[in-house]
Amino acid sequence: MKNKGRIIAFFLIVILIGLTVGTQTKGIVKGINLGLDLQGGFEILYEVEPVDSEQKVNRTLLEATVRTLNDRVNRLGISESVIDIEGEDRIRVQLAGVKDQQQARDMLATSARLSFRDVNDNKLLDGADVKEGSAKQDFHPETNQPIVTLKLKSASKFADVTTKIKNMGVPNNLLVIWMDFEEGDSFKKEVDKDEPKFVSSPAVNETLNTTDVMIEGSFTIDEAKYLADIINSGSLPVNMEELYSTSVGAQFGEQALNKTVFAGIIGIALILLFMLIVYRFPGMIASINLVLYVFLILLVFKLMNGVLTLPGIAALILGVGMAVDANVITFERIKEEIRSGKSLHASFKAGTKNSLRSILDANLTTLLAAIILFAYGTSAVKGFATMLIVSIIVSFLTAVYGTRLLLQLWIRLPFLKNRPGWFGVKKESIRHIAEKEEKEASFMGRKINVVQHKKKFFIASASMVIIGAISLALFQLNPGIDFTSGSRIEVMAETPLKAEEIEHDFAQLDVEAKSIVLSGEDKEIAVARFDTVLSDNKIKEVKTYFMDKFHIEPNVSVVSPIVGEELVKNALIAVGLATIGMIIYVTFRFEIYFAVTAIIALLHDAFFILVFFSLTRIEFDITIVAAILTIVGYSINDTIVTFDRIRENLRKEKRIRSKKELARVINNSLLQTFTRSINTSVTTILAVLSFLILGAPSIAPFALALTVGLIMGTYSSLFLASQLWLVWRGKMLPEKPVDFRKKKRVEGPQV
Repeated sequence: MKNKGRIIAFFLIVILIGLTVGTQTKGIVKGINLGLDLQGGFEILYEVEPVDSEQKVNRTLLEATVRTLNDRVNRLGISESVIDIEGEDRIRVQLAGVKDQQQARDMLATSARLSFRDVNDNKLLDGADVKEGSAKQDFHPETNQPIVTLKLKSASKFADVTTKIKNMGVPNNLLVIWMDFEEGDSFKKEVDKDEPKFVSSPAVNETLNTTDVMIEGSFTIDEAKYLADIINSGSLPVNMEELYSTSVGAQFGEQALNKTVFAGIIGIALILLFMLIVYRFPGMIASINLVLYVFLILLVFKLMNGVLTLPGIAALILGVGMAVDANVITFERIKEEIRSGKSLHASFKAGTKNSLRSILDANLTTLLAAIILFAYGTSAVKGFATMLIVSIIVSFLTAVYGTRLLLQLWIRLPFLKNRPGWFGVKKESIRHIAEKEEKEASFMGRKINVVQHKKKFFIASASMVIIGAISLALFQLNPGIDFTSGSRIEVMAETPLKAEEIEHDFAQLDVEAKSIVLSGEDKEIAVARFDTVLSDNKIKEVKTYFMDKFHIEPNVSVVSPIVGEELVKNALIAVGLATIGMIIYVTFRFEIYFAVTAIIALLHDAFFILVFFSLTRIEFDITIVAAILTIVGYSINDTIVTFDRIRENLRKEKRIRSKKELARVINNSLLQTFTRSINTSVTTILAVLSFLILGAPSIAPFALALTVGLIMGTYSSLFLASQLWLVWRGKMLPEKPVDFRKKKRVEGPQV
């Protein structure tokens, strides 16, 4: 009866998970805010500068500026906006899903300082004299042309001003209305231009004792409404200089979203299939929890009001890999216990207990890298880091507690007792409980001495490091504008493009690209790089030109030299802090020798990502830094699991009497973790390759960096880190035996 209740409980839980996921996922996904790269829009980083020498930029002034910007954004009808203060003098604006990006940019950039002046440029009235919110678009009573009307606070003050203007006589009796008058501007310089900087200059022939003002000009209805909105939003209390900007066309975003979601579904499906084939019944349990994991991630992200980006989706899939890793570690330990002759229940208890420490250590080290990435990353990288942090926490909970809960409901059932095949264990591989455990471990039934080949691995790694260093010295990296400053324009068409054609188009626009690279399945995307920071007017001209030609708005990114330098600095700080943090943590949990060799291995992996990008000449941008830091966390994750098994096996030994015995323990540990390392890497690489092959072109370099890093991470954890530890620690082995079970000296100095 009790067993029947367990089965009923299992199916009720599974049905509940299925109903919840099936009915709620669609609504949750629709409610998640999508980043610029998934729905189009733009992002700008402004440096705030004082209007005059007496003004100081402080928190109060920045907050007042953000309020004004928010008001302007609201008048555009944009609901998904993010405006944040960064540091002491910067404001970052992100507007997703904007229909008219240029109008939004213009509205944000203008200081909107309204002023009424005479022909000699003397200020007579300014925005402070205008009644708040009074400006509106209207029509001229006689000509029916679009105009802007507004109300002043004081009729008498306006009467004094108009009297003064009237008395200046024709042709100087003009009330010149300016928006953002700057030092050096002059009515006399602008009056003869086709598009003067001032808004309008009506003649004043009589004293006007009224609060009603009419601004005339050759406006369209939209232009008049736009001017009214600007006046109503108020003037900015500061000047803002654009340091960085990126804009993504709506069609780019839509295609990226569709391709990336499809790649994600395929990646997760491949992982679920792999788990079912390799781990049978436990694999089915893990698959249920992986589906729950993805659902919970999306739910938590929505509740956090997070913004989902392309790298964010990649972090989610990487989290799937880490959730799989936790399951794989547990299942492999359970299989080991079954092979040792223990009962199914005893194997489950011992396997879950022994695996928990490895899972905890591996997740905490990766979490440390993610937190540092969040602290020092820019907005897009912060989105990736946020998703990675959430993924690590949720994957730990679902993999450790969710999988164990569901598996525990089946473990005591009698019909599983004599069915080890359900757990991927052949009956002939199970030894009797009374049999003595073999001292030599095996991999797939074969006894392999990995340690004896350590010199070959050292030579291979050293050779690759030397070749890599030469490559970096000769070819260096191909840095994106994130690190070099300048402009980057992505042009997209429905048909294949030619570099010569795009080069000719830019020549027509009087700009010369440093390089033009074609990408996409059919070469329908052209990426042009410029050494210089293109002006707002030139960007507007470029967008209009290619919109008219291809009917798809191009993506534009602009970075000033200041931002490029800061990104390099922050990336180096992030890597440095991650390294120091991991050394401290691994030293605390293991020992300093494990920590140093683990760091050597992860730096080895990060270095080869740099070498790969140097050799392939693929553009190296800020998302690749995110990939490197992810691999830093993943690499040490893999290494920690191996080191944990070494530590466990050392404590089982009564004495370590020689370097030969130490080598035997390490070799056994490597073979015991070999299957886990391969299976975890395969599942994660399956997900990453899905993005590489099926995902959006913009995420391909990121996925490529992760693929290279995962392969190198697996290599270094299995064949490099532990071998380095053996050589270093083996030299310190005393002549007398050492007891690794205790942290005190036994017949000689501790090892």
